[in-house]
Amino acid sequence: MTVYLVGAGPGAADLLTVRAARLLGDADVVVRDRLVDESVMGYVNPRAEVIDVGKRPGDSASQSSINELLVDLGARHDVVVRLKGGDPFVFGRGGEELAALHDAGIACDVVPGLSSALAGPLAAGIPVTHRGVSRGVTIVSARGARGERTNFRVLANAELTLVILMGVEHRGDIARQLLEGGLEPATPVAVVEQAWTNQQRTTRSTLAELGHLDVRPPAIIVVGGVASLDLRSMGILDVAVL
Repeated sequence: MTVYLVGAGPGAADLLTVRAARLLGDADVVVRDRLVDESVMGYVNPRAEVIDVGKRPGDSASQSSINELLVDLGARHDVVVRLKGGDPFVFGRGGEELAALHDAGIACDVVPGLSSALAGPLAAGIPVTHRGVSRGVTIVSARGARGERTNFRVLANAELTLVILMGVEHRGDIARQLLEGGLEPATPVAVVEQAWTNQQRTTRSTLAELGHLDVRPPAIIVVGGVASLDLRSMGILDVAVL
C-alpha cells in the first residue's frame, strides 16, 4: 500500500514522465488537482476511482482535509496517486502531504513533474535564462500559505528573470512594487495563459502596462529581458503544445 505524489507536468499529457503514466495506469484511486489537464486523465486506469480536490475560490478542499483523505485512502488501497499540476514540490504543498503520510505510517513515494515555472515560459518560446540577457531566475508565488502578499520590491533585479505563479489577480500591485524596487517601466513582461494546452495564449508587454493587461488565470508572469525573446520566431525552436 503506497501513496504516490505525482507531478502531472504543465499541461499536455505527453509531457508526463514515463513513471507517472505507468502509475496512473496502475492506480486504484487518483486524487487530482484542478490544474491537471483533462488530456492527462486519459492515462488513468478506467477502473480507478477519481476524486477531485481542486481548490477554487469559495469552493475548495482544505489542505488538512486533503491530508486526512490521503491517509485514509493509503490505508485501504494498494496504489493511490495524488496527482498535482506541474511538480508537487514547486508551490504544490507536496511537503505537507508527504509529512502527513509519514506521520501516519503510510508508505509514500514521489514522482517529480515538469514545473510550469520553467516549462510554461518555454511553451511561448521564452527561455528563463539566456546568455547575455539573464544570468539567473527567481521563482515566486504572489501569495503565501495564509494569503499574505509577497514583497516584490526586494525581488526587483534587472539581471535576473522573475517568474511569478498565481499572480494574475495581483498583477497591478506586483508591477507597482517592482517599479518602486527599481525596475524600469520598459522592462519586458510576458503572461503565458494555460501553457501547453490548446487554449494557450501569450501576451507580451512592459512592466508599466502589466496591471492593465487582459489576462486570466491559470497563467505565468515572466518579468525581465527574456520576456521579449521568442525562440520560435528566431527559427531555433519548434514548440508544439498538443
